[in-house]
Amino acid sequence: MSLTPRDRARRPVLDPTRLAFLTGREEQRFLADRPRSLSLLDRARAHMPGGVPMAWMTAMHGHPPVFAVEGEGAWFTDVDGHRYLDMNQADLSMNVGFGPPAVVAAVADRMRRGSQFMLPTEDAIWCAEELAERWDLPYWQFTLSASGANTEIIRLARHVSGRDKILMFDGKYHGHIEDSLVIMSEGGVKPELYGLSNAATGRARMVPFNDLDAVERALSPRDVAICIVEPALTNVGVVMPAEGFHQGLRELTEHYGTFLALDETHTQIASPGGLKRLWNLEADAVGLGKTIGGGVPIGAYGLSETLAQPLKTPPVMQGAPMESVGGVATGGTLYGNALSMAACRAALSQVLTPQGFVRTAALGAQLADGLAGLFAAGSLDWQVHRLTSRSGFTFASHLPRNAAEARELAQPEFYRLLRLWMANRGVWESVATAGPTVSFAMAEAEVAFYLERMREFLGDIL
Repeated sequence: MSLTPRDRARRPVLDPTRLAFLTGREEQRFLADRPRSLSLLDRARAHMPGGVPMAWMTAMHGHPPVFAVEGEGAWFTDVDGHRYLDMNQADLSMNVGFGPPAVVAAVADRMRRGSQFMLPTEDAIWCAEELAERWDLPYWQFTLSASGANTEIIRLARHVSGRDKILMFDGKYHGHIEDSLVIMSEGGVKPELYGLSNAATGRARMVPFNDLDAVERALSPRDVAICIVEPALTNVGVVMPAEGFHQGLRELTEHYGTFLALDETHTQIASPGGLKRLWNLEADAVGLGKTIGGGVPIGAYGLSETLAQPLKTPPVMQGAPMESVGGVATGGTLYGNALSMAACRAALSQVLTPQGFVRTAALGAQLADGLAGLFAAGSLDWQVHRLTSRSGFTFASHLPRNAAEARELAQPEFYRLLRLWMANRGVWESVATAGPTVSFAMAEAEVAFYLERMREFLGDIL
């Protein structure tokens, strides 16, 4: 009996017995070669749950974390002296590379002269002007993360529209905020994690990516304030939009009086103006984070004239207490601080340049072509994702069209083996829900290094 493409996709990459053997072998080597990291982890457990300052540091990799010491360019080193080519870049927050000279100089100077005043600096004007030019939205505000940016976009949309609900797409990630940490479940919506209020599920609707009919059904009651979407899904590997999807989405949101926001937290690495600029997309708001600060915490969001109006002329809330600053609920003590703005200006002007994006996109194409060639040479029908500097692959002869298909094609236990194998040979592989990405600090030599390690890996397992 012949197997259908779906049946082939469901088959494990390796026989379970061999997968367990190889994983055990690599895990044993990983632990034996990192005694200092393991000792520090044991010590840290006394005062940090799990031994880490943020729980994700143990949850994301399927193996114990290493304790980092320093990074330079595209590489970082751990306490046991192992050097890694970083293909994950701290979830792209370090996509500019470690220690870019322009950002280091700007941050050092700003720290010496005062890092925070809770007042604007001229750097903020420059950054807002530059982002307005790149993303074609007139008004900008700054936070400390993309989570903060998306939070404020949602609040502004609710105020202006007079509506409460938001629409998102299965497979999204829009930050660790109450409103977006929900998932599709049995035809409804439920909290994605423990500790979240069930109330958020009543304010959210979710539909499959690339399904305009489902979008229209969700918008038709005319009670959705804002639809938030990544131009391409990036939290389940990479899922590309179908032809006409974004145009149809814009037409539907306009027809039903719903604001449209693009979350470009991950896709901003595609061009100077992200996928909005590269694909000529229209939106009422754009959320950014991570990369634009060159490694210094920052978030930013761009707004249309309509969404910015309540910030230009803050509405008065009758009965508000004296200590309330009034207006729409936006802001934070460290938002727009002088240090973040200095780092952002240096990163945008001297690292994240148009020429830099052209170069990383070309290297990303080399990475994708190299992976495709290796898979073909190994008689593997895996398909390669291509999103400018970001690549990756799916364990099937076709790419997924939505998050449900991406999950069906995933092989998490195999990816755990890949991470361990790569770490033991000098590559810090991306997390299973992402894909290897070329950073601004990389050159052809780093792409060749990664591809050679992948060639050796496939030779070991096949």
